[in-house]
Amino acid sequence: MTLLRVVGLTKKFGPHAVLRGIDLDVQPGERLAILGASGSGKSTLLRCLNFMEMPDSGTVMLDDKVVGRRESELVRVRQRIGMVFQQFNLFPHMTAIGNVMEGLRTVRRFPKAEARARAGKELARVGLADKAETYPAHLSGGQKQRVAIARALAMDPELLLFDEPTSALDPELVGEVLNVIRALAEEGRTMLLVTHELGFAYHVATRVIFLADGTIHEQGTPDEVLKHPTKERTRAFLARHKEFSL
Repeated sequence: MTLLRVVGLTKKFGPHAVLRGIDLDVQPGERLAILGASGSGKSTLLRCLNFMEMPDSGTVMLDDKVVGRRESELVRVRQRIGMVFQQFNLFPHMTAIGNVMEGLRTVRRFPKAEARARAGKELARVGLADKAETYPAHLSGGQKQRVAIARALAMDPELLLFDEPTSALDPELVGEVLNVIRALAEEGRTMLLVTHELGFAYHVATRVIFLADGTIHEQGTPDEVLKHPTKERTRAFLARHKEFSL
């Protein structure tokens, strides 16, 4: 069964059309890398998929059921579709484990002890068991992003969305976050990853999508899109990123 199906998705901000009719099917276990120039609609697409932005038209389906049309179901949708942001979005007044526990306590109503045990397990999964009681101000950018990934994983989502998860990191910290994402990929997680890390996309994604002007301009296997693109716009984009090794 198709896990996620998007049909005719559009989104405008004022007169500016950011998404112009996105059609997309995602199967369980697929890993989609979403590429495109700044302003092509990548982040907006992810935010519409978990209804942080409400689409203007089109449908989003999970397991062939339309979702997102009623406010009452949005919490459940966001449990099923986890999101990791560029800027971490951690609560500064909470420790690492407190941040990971928060959704379990407030959304899923876990008892405190159960939430703490689950949060500790997810921090260990991302290599941060020793930072459980550390506040975000005392974590590196890479550690903050790994806490954010643990927070998303704690909700046990069926689909993970990553919105340029390494773009706010110093170059020497990028690898630690990409290694966590790679490990999740090896577990068979279904994920959509907006990224400029073309080498990572080539080795980890099962499909690559190139967005331009709010539409899917080209898509295919990593080899097809990143090594043998057929569209001039895609070729021009990749030519500007030749410093990335495939």
